[in-house]
Amino acid sequence: MIVGVVNTHLEATLRLTLRGPNGQVRRVNAVLDTGFDGWLTLPPALIADLGFSWDQRGSAILADGSENAFDIYAGVVVWDRRQRAIPIHESDTTPLVGTALLAEHVLEAEFRPRGKVMIQRLGRRKHSR
Repeated sequence: MIVGVVNTHLEATLRLTLRGPNGQVRRVNAVLDTGFDGWLTLPPALIADLGFSWDQRGSAILADGSENAFDIYAGVVVWDRRQRAIPIHESDTTPLVGTALLAEHVLEAEFRPRGKVMIQRLGRRKHSR
């Protein structure tokens, strides 16, 4: 299970561990963004610090209807206690967790300041009756 917290802005947040190809490890706070269908965004300075390698150029249509081009890097995140190689979208903003990383998981959140955020892989969830 992955556990996070809802912040004072009522954003569901997680603390993630990222691993670079030369053993670098960084912990970052990220906001869950269910409107983002990608994996994870990170700011350019953190991508450079971790030494993630450039993979391709991408584009997306933002909420305001504008189109934005960005670089995509090959990165590694620890997700549910496992290292996962994922695409990292470069964005000079707060790190965002997208729905691609949430795929095959159940998200539960108590939307109040300091509320619990819980993410469980499908099939592991304990049902209460």
